[in-house]
Amino acid sequence: MHYPRIIIAALKGGSGKTILSLGLTSAWREQGRVVAPFKKGPDFIDAGWLDFAAGRPCYNLDPFLMSEKEIRESFFTHSSGADISLIEGNRGLYDGLDIDGCCSTSELGKMLKAPVIIIADVTMSTRTIAAVILGCQRFDPDLSIEAVILNRVAGARQENLIRDAVERYCGIPVIGAVPKLKGDFFPERHMGLVPHQERERARRAMSWARKTVEDHLDLETIWHLAQKADPLEGDVSGQMDEPPVEIPASERPRIGYIKDSAFWFYYPENLDQLKTLGAELLELNAIEDRKLPDLDALYIGGGFPETQAKGLAQNSSFRDDLKGQIESGLPVYAECGGFMYLGNNIVVNDNIYPMVGALPVDLVLEKKPQGHGYTILEVTGQNPYFPVHETLKGHEFHYSRPVPTGSEEMHPVFKVLRGRGMDGQRDGLCKKNLLATYTHLHAAGNATWAKSLFKTACRFRSGKK
Repeated sequence: MHYPRIIIAALKGGSGKTILSLGLTSAWREQGRVVAPFKKGPDFIDAGWLDFAAGRPCYNLDPFLMSEKEIRESFFTHSSGADISLIEGNRGLYDGLDIDGCCSTSELGKMLKAPVIIIADVTMSTRTIAAVILGCQRFDPDLSIEAVILNRVAGARQENLIRDAVERYCGIPVIGAVPKLKGDFFPERHMGLVPHQERERARRAMSWARKTVEDHLDLETIWHLAQKADPLEGDVSGQMDEPPVEIPASERPRIGYIKDSAFWFYYPENLDQLKTLGAELLELNAIEDRKLPDLDALYIGGGFPETQAKGLAQNSSFRDDLKGQIESGLPVYAECGGFMYLGNNIVVNDNIYPMVGALPVDLVLEKKPQGHGYTILEVTGQNPYFPVHETLKGHEFHYSRPVPTGSEEMHPVFKVLRGRGMDGQRDGLCKKNLLATYTHLHAAGNATWAKSLFKTACRFRSGKK
């Protein structure tokens, strides 16, 4: 099957992959072309911006969280009907979890037989860039490195010298040269871009990225490189192990999920699988809604509740209603930002913001990351969603740490085998039908999650009759 596609890679992190990927996606969309965006790795901020640029969901392709079969199925499914698929890599091209490059952008490139374009930050460099690119080519000849984009170019002399060297010694074209850019349309926080949900001038920033690409990159050559990608063998069989059961509309469980300026990180597959199983999904706003609608379960994803803590704290009616529903047994599954919201307070510097109060912890924001990277958890305690002894793979990204409050006992249900969790040893607090954890799970790589939440919601719905 023919799927036009490219991977935007780099020699290291911070080289400009995201801004140029956004610019390319936005420019092609402006031309009336349909772009299917993907992000390599678990990152949710860059994926959110790519979603915004393409006007359609961005899906994560992660060799740690997903098998090769699951990656290819996701790619086939979500590339279908698109004119081109753009995959933004992460970190350096060959950077992975071990000496063999496990879970690297290069590994993903070979899985998908995708042409790779390398962005090279050429600050204070000239001919050496050609040597580095040549090294990348020879390091793994099975990878299709097809072109180079020069970034942060100081002037015409530097550009011409590097361009001639790369094309002579590496045999591939330089298809763009971006000068050192002025302005700060994409400010960063917490080792990444500020989420577009918090950016009032997001459209202006996207226009700037699009113009940068249109002015300095050869868009048509990049387009043709993607069209020449080798055919991929495979099928679009979907990601559910079992076909969904037909459920009468009157019996479909109602599962809410909070999506607002505080909570907005949801892997699209997580919501897609709940819908495929037959759930009716309701989008909620923890800052504006006064109370919960009639629900059979609630899913609270990640985000940055600390930046919206004042608004969350002021909406006491929603918080109180949620706490009462949890005490009455409402199934709730919360990840990271959702975990923070369910504690007693969020503490930012000297400011204390009351939250839901369903868990006996305060969440204290620190200046350095308290957990960042892939996680492996062993289920050690009873909970509504995962059987004991199951192993879960996920990722975490949090600056908060939980501080126990009062005398109420906490009941962690996960043992941390890799990562940080709450304290380096434990994660996952369970109370009645509530489970809150710092780890984000990707439903495409975890067959249990969506089915368990769905079944728990169905049982709760049956109990209300």
